[in-house]
Amino acid sequence: MSNIIQESWSHDRSHLKPRVLHIGFGAFSRAHTLRYLDDALDKSGGDFGAVVARLNSGADELSALDAQDHEYLVVEADDDEIRARRIGCVVGTINPGRDGVDALPDLIAAKDLCLVTLTITEKGYCLRNGKLDAEAPAISADLKNAQTPRSAIGVLVEGLRRRREAGAGGITLMACDNLPENGTALREAVVDYARLLDSALADWIGENVAFPSTMVDRIVPALDEAGKALIAEASGSSATIGIVCEPFLQWVIEDNFAGERPDFAAAGAMLVDDVRPYEEMKLRMLNGSHSFLAYLGALAGHETISDCMGDAVFRKAARTLMMQEQAPTLSVPGDVDLDAYADALIARFSNSRLGHRTQQIATDGSQKLPQRLLAPIANHLERGEPWALSALGVAGWMAYLGGKSEKGEALKLSDPLAERLAEIASCNEGDDLVEALLKLDAIFPPALVGNEAFVAGINESYRAITEQGVREAIAQACAKYDTEEG
Repeated sequence: MSNIIQESWSHDRSHLKPRVLHIGFGAFSRAHTLRYLDDALDKSGGDFGAVVARLNSGADELSALDAQDHEYLVVEADDDEIRARRIGCVVGTINPGRDGVDALPDLIAAKDLCLVTLTITEKGYCLRNGKLDAEAPAISADLKNAQTPRSAIGVLVEGLRRRREAGAGGITLMACDNLPENGTALREAVVDYARLLDSALADWIGENVAFPSTMVDRIVPALDEAGKALIAEASGSSATIGIVCEPFLQWVIEDNFAGERPDFAAAGAMLVDDVRPYEEMKLRMLNGSHSFLAYLGALAGHETISDCMGDAVFRKAARTLMMQEQAPTLSVPGDVDLDAYADALIARFSNSRLGHRTQQIATDGSQKLPQRLLAPIANHLERGEPWALSALGVAGWMAYLGGKSEKGEALKLSDPLAERLAEIASCNEGDDLVEALLKLDAIFPPALVGNEAFVAGINESYRAITEQGVREAIAQACAKYDTEEG
């Protein structure tokens, strides 16, 4: 362990109280949101202890965290350095199946609680075209049993109802998922749900609850055997709970809070008036290229993102996509250098320590495509600009649904619409497959599907993948930019 840099919190854990609730205690929150909170406590003090919750699973994992005095390890690793940081900001855990359905709403109603953060993935917000999908199974079930909710949105609203009744005052709910204007999305979901139950409650939420938008950034793969071995090496115990991630981290937060909050700025977070320029930059250049690499890389037989970066065709395509198709759609602050940002992303993607699997990033494509690839394409269509690589990304997703790589390897489909997508993929091929998928208006906006150039571009890209192969299709798309630049 001599080459692993060891760090730990320096704040006084005995002063901590349950002031922050995090819903969705998964890999990302451990390495990012709670890492920032721990650092904020080190830098500025305070009593902002965190209670972490899992809604539908993970009770055993939370109990294991309880047994380790709520401590866990974040191993920040790249090809040059490994740094192990012990996190000490957690003071409790909640799982409704273990602790009862009242545990979370009651905590949200507690006067001392000032902040709820969420990492529940895009599908956890139960949105359809920016509004609450009241017909989503989790939402419709909760509306019938509002005081014993199971969904994140139902839990939040029931907690806010109890908070209002208790006279505990306002609170901040902060989305930390990769959604455009995620604070607005969370507000829409919460207020829409509340209004279906009680318009007075919805009005109270609108007046007393803050929903700041955020942009979060840190690459945190699902923990694999190599990661577990690294955690054991760093801690000296195979029983230590931990996560492995890249060294880079960033958090941009809209400065819109209802009352007290931890001093995240002291930990390096940026508090700004408008998060949108930063979130669009990240969603399109990082997440958009990630999805591009995930679908096309998996089809080509690349297991990880760093494997893709070791393939000159994919490496060139990723940077070309970023700078030729994603960057032109952005309006960023004057001090942001997009060339440097793209270079940094390529370096981060090349980190072989992470083992970030293409099939992991390929999950929930129906929820990710609209903001990562379709929105930039719509922008290019309006301006008459090329979008060949973005088209390949969308077509790559369509080809991925077939369930086999070019090498015959199985590709796992994990998506809220998996059953419908698999049915379409099994019953159609070629242009018919593209046409059937484009009819899914939960993914593809009618205005986009009504654009003949869009439909033709996706069809052409899908044919290129199936007839020429992934690498050749990518190389030809990149060559179009070489010709233009020449």
